[in-house]
Amino acid sequence: LPMVKVTFLDYGAGNIRSLRNALIKVGCEIIDVEKPEDISTAQILIFPGVGSFGVCMENLHKKGFYEPLKAYLQSGKAFYGICLGMQSLFESSEETPGVAGLGIVPGAVGKFDDATVSVPHMGWNSLRIMKDTPMGEGFASKEDRFYFVHSFRARPTEGNKEWVLTLTDYGNEENTFISSIQKGRIAASQFHPEKSGFNGLQMLSNFLKMATMVELPPMPALACEGRTQLAKRIIACLDVRENDNGDLVVTKGDQYDVREKNEGAEVRNLGKPVELARRYSEDGADEVTFLNITSYRGDVIDAPICQCLQLTSEHVFVPLCIGGGIRDYTDSKGFLHTALDVAAEYFRSGADKVSIGSDAVYAAEKFRADGIKDGKSCIEQISNVYGRQAVVISVDPKRVYVTSKDQSPHEVLEVEDGKLCWWQCTVKGGREVRDLSAFELAQACEALGAGEILLNCIDMDGQNNGYDTVLIKHMKSCVKIPVIASSGAGNPKHFTDMFAATDADAGLAAGIFHRKEVKIIEVKQAVKASGIPVRISEKNC
Repeated sequence: LPMVKVTFLDYGAGNIRSLRNALIKVGCEIIDVEKPEDISTAQILIFPGVGSFGVCMENLHKKGFYEPLKAYLQSGKAFYGICLGMQSLFESSEETPGVAGLGIVPGAVGKFDDATVSVPHMGWNSLRIMKDTPMGEGFASKEDRFYFVHSFRARPTEGNKEWVLTLTDYGNEENTFISSIQKGRIAASQFHPEKSGFNGLQMLSNFLKMATMVELPPMPALACEGRTQLAKRIIACLDVRENDNGDLVVTKGDQYDVREKNEGAEVRNLGKPVELARRYSEDGADEVTFLNITSYRGDVIDAPICQCLQLTSEHVFVPLCIGGGIRDYTDSKGFLHTALDVAAEYFRSGADKVSIGSDAVYAAEKFRADGIKDGKSCIEQISNVYGRQAVVISVDPKRVYVTSKDQSPHEVLEVEDGKLCWWQCTVKGGREVRDLSAFELAQACEALGAGEILLNCIDMDGQNNGYDTVLIKHMKSCVKIPVIASSGAGNPKHFTDMFAATDADAGLAAGIFHRKEVKIIEVKQAVKASGIPVRISEKNC
């Protein structure tokens, strides 16, 4: 394609850097909307949205964008809305009752209501293509996967059927939802093309071709039987810290100890973070997680990790999560930064989600003590602005063995060899314990607005003997939000055993990928062979 000029409408959403990079990669010249008149003069308008429906609509009104945007859509000029950018086209949303949407597409956006599935709907699902259009060129129904992350969805109805381009299934039939729409040159998707690897870049290219066609072809309806399935995710994690020379390196601990077992005891160096993240994306990782394990020591904002995220987002088009330093702190110059400030900087740098560790424990302890959601915790602040799906809770528990279930006020379970234990939360990188169980922490954080649990286990970390399946299975029964299993993977079978035993939403590993002991594709092939849905593609970015 020749260079295509697109106008970019940013109302103050989260990570738009990745979408910018994706648009540049497929050949776009980007013009930013700075005033309402810029919408009216646009020829191709891109509207990303992340977070709360109410905040989105409020910002559109506040900036004077609502009426020009609605007029633009009514004119029929080329438009692509993403995630909340699609939901805003409907009349209203259960997320924020009483707030009107743009009202271009008939119907209301509702919440997923199947208690048997995790919410948010997070991960790689496929599409049932219901129209033969240029937007679907090169894609196969129920095969090609795209990345979703949302708690609310629009249902197909008789009133909006002419808009429906694709449908996606999640849970029961009442949760079949509209995953993309198109009518004329107006298109939108619930999934994130900028986070969907090769398929997402292809979808953006298809939109640009459609947007610049002199005349659109007929778009006949297609029949597509069967249902789509959400894939289990395989996540590559990079523990990132500065070594003794001040260089940012990827390291890996043995029960959270990252120094070599020799006289010099230097920080274990397993590679450069940007290079490894790009390699994992090309190898098929469904997400890449950076854990900034020295962030507690000093300044977070403007630290090297932000530059690392910026560089990574130029080449990695799958979700990026960053953990470490999500807290209120005063920098070396005496300026106070809130946890929301830190998260906002991470999002601007290219992150899609932030992982909160120690501060989540403190917030949970306070909530359990007084039962009050006052909006001041880091979890509430970030989820209120950027949405529940942007907040991951990193749980770092260690086993505490007991001789009877009456010996602890916390929930005790039986593990291997008939032993009994409970899982005690830790803070400060595992160096300090708290009188709180992993399950109590997760339930409190879910109530405060967290969207996902990253479940580690200090006892299993670096041992390569498999995941703590008792811990993971019980965690899945305690919360409705997705659970990522972490700590202990040493071979592909550990992933398949864990998914079969626990029904976790994702499996994460670090050292075995860094050291090239196991390839990501080997894990995925093993998972697929066991009959568990997983994303495997021969296409690479």
